[in-house]
Amino acid sequence: MKAFFDDRQWNHDPKHFMASGALQPNPEQPARIEMLRSGAEAAGCRFEPPQDAGLGPIAAIHSPEYLTFLQNIYKRWQYIDGAGAEVIPNIHPASRSDSYPRSAVGQAGYHQADTACPIAEGTWEAAYWSAQSAISGADSLIDGGQSAYVLSRPPGHHAFGDLAGGFCFLNNSAIAAERLRAKGLRPAILDVDVHHGNGTQGIFYNRDDVLTVSNHADPERFYPFFWGHAHERGAGAGLGYNLNLPLARGTNDADFLKSLDSALARVRAFGADAVVIALGLDAFIDDPFKGLAVTTEGFGRIGAAIAGLKLPTLLVQEGGYLCDELGENLTSVLNGFQGA
Repeated sequence: MKAFFDDRQWNHDPKHFMASGALQPNPEQPARIEMLRSGAEAAGCRFEPPQDAGLGPIAAIHSPEYLTFLQNIYKRWQYIDGAGAEVIPNIHPASRSDSYPRSAVGQAGYHQADTACPIAEGTWEAAYWSAQSAISGADSLIDGGQSAYVLSRPPGHHAFGDLAGGFCFLNNSAIAAERLRAKGLRPAILDVDVHHGNGTQGIFYNRDDVLTVSNHADPERFYPFFWGHAHERGAGAGLGYNLNLPLARGTNDADFLKSLDSALARVRAFGADAVVIALGLDAFIDDPFKGLAVTTEGFGRIGAAIAGLKLPTLLVQEGGYLCDELGENLTSVLNGFQGA
């Protein structure tokens, strides 16, 4: 299987995030790259660097206002007396229709949903090349490939069109799906991360040309809290084109796979001719976030079930945090997919 990664993705090295009022070490560490790459290579992946497709495919998803912010905010932050080393918001608008301030602090609050997406010196470069990796993965399907893995880090599925959040800045899975759609394909996005892909849902919520489906821990008491509930089905032209399948905390392999069957049935009903898998490995029983209880063997069964779609498939890395089994879990998914 082809795989894509660029060494500039190492450059994002966040130090902190805040959870439940406590400042904690950020779990989205560069060390994830080494473990994930080893796991992919153990499954036979052959890595190559992405081509630079420019800003166009990224701007097809993200607003120019937001992209300008991401490219410049770290430098602007340095001019603030007493500012911290990372751009972290401390104030937010009440709605997206509120006025847009000139202040760097105000714009950080407008474009960063939470305290889990700190921006430092290397963040934009890493996010840009993470997205380019996803674009090259999509292009490999467009050119006739049947599958590819993208080590997108930083991840992307919590990023909206103009809003970062939850360790995510550019929505790699959405960018890849839009790239496929622009080339005449009919893509579905299937998210198996423990957290709901709220940014992906938001980007396509009013559209009927990309299906979005998500299996995730019930957000009633779990991040991202405000999105990912079963009644959210899309709006306008997109009504019926979004499916959320929230799962009880601690859901095991058997029940996750039962829910996944429903997700795969919806992808088939959409008539998709390509699928983007937002591949979170944080549904693992011993992942630091401890939302679900999928085992390493279970990930292999997930991979095999996805392969049953018999569609060109792009697997885009989302979550999955530092634990001894992280690489093994990726190997299991990819082996399950390739062996089905």
